[in-house]
Amino acid sequence: MSVLILTLVFLCHSSVDAETTKTTFIVHMDKSSVPGSFDDHLQWYDSSLKSVSQTTNRLYTYSNVIHGYSALLTGEEARLLEERPGVLLVQEDKKYEIHTTRSPEFLGILSSDESFPESGTASDVIIGVLDTGAWPESSSYDDKEVGPVPPGWKGACEASRTFSSSSCNRKLIGARFFSQGYEAAYGPVDETKESRSPRDDDGHGTHTSTTAAGSAVAGASLYGYAAGTARGMAKHARVAAYKVCWLGGCLSSDILMAMDKAIEDGVHILSLSLGGSVSDYFQDSVAIGAFAAASKGILVSCSAGNGGPRPGSLSNVAPWITTVGAGTVDRQFPSYITLGNGKKLTGESLYRGKPLPVSSLVPLVYAGNISQASNGNLCIEGGLIPEKAKGKIILCDRGLNPRAQKGLAVREAGGIGMILANTEAFGEELVADAHFIPSAAVGLAPGNEIKKYVFSDANPTATVAPGGTQLGVQPSPVLAAFSSRGPNSITPEILKPDMIAPGVNILAGWSGKAGPTGLAEDTRHVDYNIASGTSMSCPHVSGLAALVKGAHPEWSPAAIKSALMTTAYSRYKNGERIKDTATGEPSTPFGHGAGHVNPLSALDPGLVYDATTSDYMDFLCAIGYSSRMIKLVAKREYRCKADVKYSVADLNYPSFAVPLETASGPRGGGGSAPTVVEYTRTLTNVGDPATYKVSVSQETDSVKIQVQPGVLSFSAPNEKKAYTVTFAATSMPSGTNSFAHLEWSDGKHTVGSPIVFSWT
Repeated sequence: MSVLILTLVFLCHSSVDAETTKTTFIVHMDKSSVPGSFDDHLQWYDSSLKSVSQTTNRLYTYSNVIHGYSALLTGEEARLLEERPGVLLVQEDKKYEIHTTRSPEFLGILSSDESFPESGTASDVIIGVLDTGAWPESSSYDDKEVGPVPPGWKGACEASRTFSSSSCNRKLIGARFFSQGYEAAYGPVDETKESRSPRDDDGHGTHTSTTAAGSAVAGASLYGYAAGTARGMAKHARVAAYKVCWLGGCLSSDILMAMDKAIEDGVHILSLSLGGSVSDYFQDSVAIGAFAAASKGILVSCSAGNGGPRPGSLSNVAPWITTVGAGTVDRQFPSYITLGNGKKLTGESLYRGKPLPVSSLVPLVYAGNISQASNGNLCIEGGLIPEKAKGKIILCDRGLNPRAQKGLAVREAGGIGMILANTEAFGEELVADAHFIPSAAVGLAPGNEIKKYVFSDANPTATVAPGGTQLGVQPSPVLAAFSSRGPNSITPEILKPDMIAPGVNILAGWSGKAGPTGLAEDTRHVDYNIASGTSMSCPHVSGLAALVKGAHPEWSPAAIKSALMTTAYSRYKNGERIKDTATGEPSTPFGHGAGHVNPLSALDPGLVYDATTSDYMDFLCAIGYSSRMIKLVAKREYRCKADVKYSVADLNYPSFAVPLETASGPRGGGGSAPTVVEYTRTLTNVGDPATYKVSVSQETDSVKIQVQPGVLSFSAPNEKKAYTVTFAATSMPSGTNSFAHLEWSDGKHTVGSPIVFSWT
C-alpha cells in the first residue's frame, strides 16, 4: 500500500471564467449580529445569500463547528457577500488528502489487558473517524464482545442503495456520508466507481477505524503475512464512520459538516487521518472544527502528514489538536536477494505468488538503462523498453509514482521481478507492499551496492525469494522517513508533532472492493491489509486516547494529550535515542515530538498539563489575533485585554519550543548579552499525594536553564502547582537547533517534556 502524500489544493479557476464559474465557499457568520427583523438566524443566512445570488441555495448549514453555511458562488458574489454586515469571512473550499497486528503486542496492550478498563466506561467511549467510510462486513466490526449502544449516542446509520440501516451494529454504531461539497466541485459521485453512501470502496477508512477500535479477530493476515490476532487499540470502544473522502479527495466543506454532526452525535474522540498544507488557524477548517470539538470535551487526533524528512512539512499543527507522527514496530517482512557475484542482501516485500526459480539466476538490469524517458529509473508506466526488459529483474528507484505501480510497469514491459531501491530521501526506510511480481524493497546502502554491481559487471544476474514474517526486529521503534517534521511553521513556539505511534506496515481491516495496493488495476480482494503512513499512526493514538478516556472520563482533551505526551519515551532501554530511518542518526523532537507513546504509563501519568478553551483564546491573543479572527476560530466574542501582556510561552503545553534570535555579527554570533525568556507551566495532580523533583538534561552549554521552584509537593487530587523555566541563551549561528529534556519525578512517575532551541 503506497504511503499517501498530503497535498492541499484550492479549487479555483482561471481568470477567464472566474467571474462566471461557481465554486463552493464557506461563509462564516457572526451569529450574535442577527438583526431583530429576522425570526431566526437561518432566515438571516438566506437573506445574506440572496442579496448576492438569487439562483443558489445553502449546501450545508453549520451549527457546532462554525456559525454559517456553504454555498455555490462566483468569485464576484463571494467578494460582495464578504462586504455584507455580519459576514466574518467567505472562504473558498479546499481539498485535503488522506495520509495513508503487531502494534497491540508492541505497545504492550495484549500482555497487559487487565490494566485497561476494557468494559464499563471504556465500552461507552465513541470514536468518530472522518475518512473514506467503512466496510461493515469486516469481522473487525463484530459486536459480540460489546454491550448495548451507549445511551448518549444521538447519531444515525444513513441508508442508501449500497448501505442498509442494518449495516450498523453495537460496534459500528453510526455511519454517515458527506458529498455535497465534493459534488458541487466535481459533479455527481460516479456510482459505477464508488458508493454514494457510507460504504468504504477505498479501504483507508476501514483500516483506520479498525486500527483505533476494531474487535479482536483471530487468524487475521495478508496472504499469511503478519498472521495472528488483529485488534484495535480500544477493542471495546465504539466506531462512528463519517465518510468525507472520495476518489477526488476530501473537501473542507464536507469535513466541517461531518465534524459538526459528530459533535452533535455525541462522539468522545475524533480521528482524522487527512491533512493539507498549513494555513493560519482562522483559515484552517480542521483547526476550526477541532477547536469546537475541544470546547465540547472531544479530543481530536490528526495525522502529521507524510512529507518527511523535509523540515517544516507538518500539517494539523494547532495546539488543541493532537498531532501524530509515525514510527516502526518490531516486525519486518524479509525478501532475500542473491546477486550473481555471490552477495546476499535482504529487502522487504509482501509478494505472495509464483516465485522465481531459486536454483538459477536471471539477468538483472537498471531501469534507467532500458528506458527512453528522462525519469526511466523510476519505472514509470510505459517508460520501459519491452525488448530490453523481457525475462529480467529490473532495478527501479523509489519515488514519484506508487511503489507497487512500478512493479506493474515492470510486468507490463515483460520483466519477471523487481528490486526497488531507496534514494537519499528515504534512507534505509523499508515499507512493504503486496507486489504483483517477485520483488524486494531495499534501503539506500544495499541499493547502492546493487547498482555498483550492475554497472561494473558485464552480465549481472540475480534472484529474489520471499521470506515471511520476522518478529523482534531491533532497534524499534525507529522514526519513519516519510513522517512529517517540524518546526511548526505557524507557531514555532509550539512543538509539533506531539508524539509518534506505530505507522509502518500495520495490519488492519480492509474494504472488499479494493485490492491491497489500492491501485485501480489491482483486482485482488483481501479482508485485511498492511498499510503505512501517518494515517496509520493517528488512529493508534485515537484508540489509546479512548482507553485513557475510559479510565478517566472526567479528564479534558488537554489532560489526555498530556498523559500520552509526558509518559512517551524517546530512548531505547539501553539509553540510546530513537533512531531516524532517514539519516540513521538519532531522531530529534522535530521528528518524534515528546516521543513514542507508552499506553500503560499514560493511564497513570501522576501529573498533567491541563488547558481550557480560555487558555487557547489567550494563546490566540498572544499570536496577535484580532477579535474578528478569534471569533472565526472560537465562535464567540473575546477581546484581548490591552493591559495584559499575552505570551505563547504561557500556554500550558506539555513541551517547550524556544525560538531564539541570532545576534548580529560577522558569523551571526556577535552579541555578548544573553537572550532571556521565561516559560510558565502549571501541573495538576491526578495521582496520590507526592513530592516531585525536577531534573534537566541538555546538549548545549549555550543555554542556561533554571527551573523555579525545583520541588513541587501535592497533597490532594486535582491540586495545581505552577513553575517557571528561565532560558538564558547566548547567540548561535542562524539555523542552529539544540535539544534538552525536563522531567518531574516522584520516584514512581516520570513527567517528561522535550525542549527545542532554534536560532534564527
